Amino acid sequence: MILIAGIGNIFLGDDGFGGEVVKRLVDAELPEDTRVADYGISGMHLAYELLDGYATTILVDAVARGGEPGTLYVIEPDTDAAPVTLDAHGMQPEAVLGLSRLLGGDTGRVLVVGCEPANLDQGIGLSDPVAAAVPEAVRKVAELAWQNHERGGVWCSKV
Repeated sequence: MILIAGIGNIFLGDDGFGGEVVKRLVDAELPEDTRVADYGISGMHLAYELLDGYATTILVDAVARGGEPGTLYVIEPDTDAAPVTLDAHGMQPEAVLGLSRLLGGDTGRVLVVGCEPANLDQGIGLSDPVAAAVPEAVRKVAELAWQNHERGGVWCSKV
């Protein structure tokens, strides 16, 4: 099973990137065993969802790494090093993964599709460079879902 989770706060400009991408994934062709959901700022809910034992989880979020706004990144975090914090509404992805592990979950493979934000100030709506990156992020997330789709224990790509 694959989980695609949009995370971020839609009231903080480009932090709404994850939610916008998963909204558009509703129309994408994805493997049958894929669950797509927007968790927003509900890190605790996502941590509990991860207890269901997904083989692959793809987190979609705004990720500040110092690049040009709108730059997309694919990151495979070290889930064993994820810290454990208990702020139910503002948990960063690393903390969510750590909490899931603390609760006895196996997060499987975790990938983050992130976008360099331009604006994280209060306000609804993505900046122009981040909005322009959404279609490519949708394509990349779907591609990763197909690449990580498991059939009979064999990893395969979409044909």
